[in-house]
Amino acid sequence: MNMMNAINAIAIITVITAAGMKKMRVRGMGGARVRGVRVARPFALLLICGGLFLLALSLVSCGGGAAEQSPGADAGQAGQTEKAGQAEQAPGSGAASADGAGSADGSGPLDGADGGLIVVGFSQVGAESDWRVANTKSMKAALSEANGFKLILTDAQQKQENQLAAIREFIAQKVDYIVLAPVTEQGWDETLKEAKAADIPVILVDRMIQTSDDSLYTCWVGSDFRKEGETAVAWIKEAFSGKDRLVIVHLQGSLGSSAQIGRTEGLDAGLGANAAWELAVRESADFTQVRGKEVMDRILKQFGRIDVVYCENDNMAFGAMDAMDEARRSYGVHGETAIVSFDATRKGLEATLAGKINYNIECNPLHGPRVAQIIRQLENGAVPGKLAYVDETAFDAATITQGEIDARDY
Repeated sequence: MNMMNAINAIAIITVITAAGMKKMRVRGMGGARVRGVRVARPFALLLICGGLFLLALSLVSCGGGAAEQSPGADAGQAGQTEKAGQAEQAPGSGAASADGAGSADGSGPLDGADGGLIVVGFSQVGAESDWRVANTKSMKAALSEANGFKLILTDAQQKQENQLAAIREFIAQKVDYIVLAPVTEQGWDETLKEAKAADIPVILVDRMIQTSDDSLYTCWVGSDFRKEGETAVAWIKEAFSGKDRLVIVHLQGSLGSSAQIGRTEGLDAGLGANAAWELAVRESADFTQVRGKEVMDRILKQFGRIDVVYCENDNMAFGAMDAMDEARRSYGVHGETAIVSFDATRKGLEATLAGKINYNIECNPLHGPRVAQIIRQLENGAVPGKLAYVDETAFDAATITQGEIDARDY
């Protein structure tokens, strides 16, 4: 009897252990992130088969011994078996709960509650520009449930404290991955260390961060902003070659953001290399149309001659053009002031085709497919490159066509 009870116990514990393995999240060989339900299934099946074999063996043993026992002993054994069965239901029901919706207050891991979907927490900067709206739309489309993801999206309203709080909430929710579009480059180390300690990979998009420990993020997807600035400077140099004086107004994006830093560095290099270039004024308009107009209103009252307005995104360019319209100052291909802009959104390119913007440098917002691809790589045990630059081009008002605009996804 002691032997049969031991076999019974081993069989039940084996089956319970196999069932519980469905909820495990482990890290595979080579440090690659692997979701446990995929890794543990062969081992779980082996355990289940072994458990069933032992259970069958114990039942055969019980059947063979029944003829030698008295009816009273048989009834007593049946009562003991029934009680043992009732005692074992608690672990079984607990395993089922862990594999289902999780705890009643929703504090349990999200992956079980979402039927195997890969849970991604995305902290977006905000919706300050047409580019940002297109970027969010791309992320939603690529990280959809139809593609095997559950996306938790937060809007930081351009405030770093909101993003820090969002990341900590993602950690508490036990998401599988965190995607961050940082509002600024500095001040992330402490929070990202918490994500690393929780074994949650962090993927940066659009803007970079400054850190002494690049292991705090898995990889980055975005644009080469310095190269964008250099492309704009090359066009200005060619378009205004031979001029003995070139007066430039510079509308910057959100100070400290990667786009602002890179595009400003590009212009600064051009100013340093061209003695005839003169920077009249430089002021941040936070990448918004409203601020672009406010800043340009003040500048127009201070300066008569302006040869180039260097706007670090389309929305600020729209604001600058609104201010120039009200001040009755001409601009564009047939005006006194050239407009150089960045992002190449649909509205921006329509303004370029109309001759209002002279030159528009693309900043590709369609990061969603690349992020999804990186997550798939990590799920399959591959190691993605640390930096992933998106392909970009530029558009000249003298050569752009309607067909080029119509062929674009944003």
